[in-house]
Amino acid sequence: MDTLAVVLQGPGEIALERVALDAARDDDVVVDVRWSGISTGTERLLWSGRMPPFPGMGYPLVPGYESVGHVRVAGRGAGVRAGDAVFVPGARCFGAVRGLFGGAASTLIVPATRVIPVDANLGERAVLLALAATAYHAMAGAAHGPHAPPELIVGHGVLGRLLARITVATGHAAPTVWEIDAARCAGAAGYLVVHPDADPRRDYRAIYDASGDASLLDRLIERLAPAGEIVLAGFYGERLSFAFPAAFMREARLRAAAEWQRSDLVAVNELVASGALSLDGLVTHRAPATDAARAYGTAFGDAACLKMILDWKGCA
Repeated sequence: MDTLAVVLQGPGEIALERVALDAARDDDVVVDVRWSGISTGTERLLWSGRMPPFPGMGYPLVPGYESVGHVRVAGRGAGVRAGDAVFVPGARCFGAVRGLFGGAASTLIVPATRVIPVDANLGERAVLLALAATAYHAMAGAAHGPHAPPELIVGHGVLGRLLARITVATGHAAPTVWEIDAARCAGAAGYLVVHPDADPRRDYRAIYDASGDASLLDRLIERLAPAGEIVLAGFYGERLSFAFPAAFMREARLRAAAEWQRSDLVAVNELVASGALSLDGLVTHRAPATDAARAYGTAFGDAACLKMILDWKGCA
C-alpha cells in the first residue's frame, strides 16, 4: 500500500509525493484522511530548518499532527469500527521517510490506541483538537496542582484563543489577551483583547505566552505580581533569556508546558462534545492537498491566516 503525502525534502523544499506505507498490524487502523491542519509553530520550524534537534528529526520527512478522517480498516480489538470519524495525531508508517509528525497524508496506518473517535459533524474543525489539547495541557496544573489559570495570555492566534476559551469553559475568570496585530484583535469570545501598550496592569499572577516570541520574557516579568508565574505555552526556536534583577525582585517562576498527552486530547474532546468549548471561527484558510506548497507558504507568511486546512478529498 502507498499514499500521497506532503514531504519536506529539506528546509523550504516541499512537495506532494507518493510514499510507501508500512504493512498494517493486527492492532493498527487504516485511516482515510479528509483534512489535515498546518501548524504555524512546530511545522514552521521544520519548514524553515530552525527546528531544534529532536529524536526522529531529519529529512526527508512527512510533517503534520492534526489529521481527521474515517477508519477504512480496524484491527482486532481496535475500539473503533470501519466508517468511524477519528482524529489522528500523526503517524510513523512511511518506511524510510521519517514521520515527524507524519499526519499530512491521504492514508495513515497507526496503532488503534493513537486515534480518538470524534463527532463527524465537527468536520474540518476537528483538526483543532491538537492545539486545544496543547492549551489544556499548559493549564493542567490549574485543575490538578498549584498552578494558576491564565490571567494574561500573550498572542491572539489559534493557541491564544483556545487558551482563553478553555479558561472560560473550565469556570475560571476571563483572561486578558495581548495582541499587537490589529487584524487579529477581533474574534474574542467573552474575554478582552488589548494592545500591550494599552494595558497598565502589573500584577498578573499567571501569564501564558502563546506567541512563541523568545524576546518577550523581560517585558512579561515586569508585568508579574510577586511570586507570579510565566508559562511558556508556545514553541521556541531561539534560546530564551532574561535579565535577572526584575525576576529576582518578584521571585518569578518560569514553567515550560510540555507536549500534550492523550488524556488532554480526551478532555478537550469531551469539552467540545458537551458544548462548553467551541472550535468555531478558527479555521480561516483552506487549500486542496494538491496545492500544499502554496498552502504552507500562506500559513507561514500571511498574518491573516489563523489556521490553514489541507483538504485531501479526491487524493488516494
